[in-house]
Amino acid sequence: MAEEIEVPHSFPAAGDVEGKRVVITGASRGLGRLLAHAFSDAGALVALVARSAEDVTSAAGGLPGPTLSLSGDVTDADFNEAVADATVSAWGGVDVWICNAGVSPIVAGPVHTDPTVWRHVIDVNLTGAFLGARAAARVMRGGGRLIFTGSVLGERPRKGLSAYSASKAGLVGMAKSLALDLAASGVTVNVVAPGWFDSPLAEMWKNDPGLSASVLGHTAQQRWGAPTDLAGAYQFLASDASAFVTGAVLSVDGGYLLV
Repeated sequence: MAEEIEVPHSFPAAGDVEGKRVVITGASRGLGRLLAHAFSDAGALVALVARSAEDVTSAAGGLPGPTLSLSGDVTDADFNEAVADATVSAWGGVDVWICNAGVSPIVAGPVHTDPTVWRHVIDVNLTGAFLGARAAARVMRGGGRLIFTGSVLGERPRKGLSAYSASKAGLVGMAKSLALDLAASGVTVNVVAPGWFDSPLAEMWKNDPGLSASVLGHTAQQRWGAPTDLAGAYQFLASDASAFVTGAVLSVDGGYLLV
């Protein structure tokens, strides 16, 4: 008879982030602001990072738990290091770092995509994420969690989105490599790849009947994602329940990549 697996007396709760010290970049609006609320509501200590001091302070003011407000440019290596140091100084460490800051898609073909636009998208979406990961790796201890905000457009690009798709595809390769680099230190590295959500970022597509039909035609659930559909994926990857998950891409897309 096969030996039975030993059943532990208790299991870590998926999504339990109470007491976690969490850095979220791009936290003053959109998905970052949503995540800040979700983590703070769940009992985490949240360091909000964004370019505008006024915006990030405003976003932090609406949260129920302890917060830090840090403003600066995520493409600046020194700023990322300062975020890490400020969080350690305030709370003694960093448990979770969510590299979420990003530039919205620029819809243009190669001839009409100015090289400066291309460089800006790659610099913010990819290089900025690497610099955040670099700063986090310096101060994180065993059990740390690095999470990148990717996109289904990194796997299924659309016309006119070469810079954006390249940046998000690059995040996946970077996350897998960093997962190998940091495994020995007990830090996991993963990507959440959202699909098409009902958000200001998607207004152009949602408000155009042809584009909207194209998006929903590729979405198995035949609907746009809602804000409540997304935060749980990040909270799972930030929690102790995901300790054996690293180098993974968690698509939250209603089946967009299936159709």
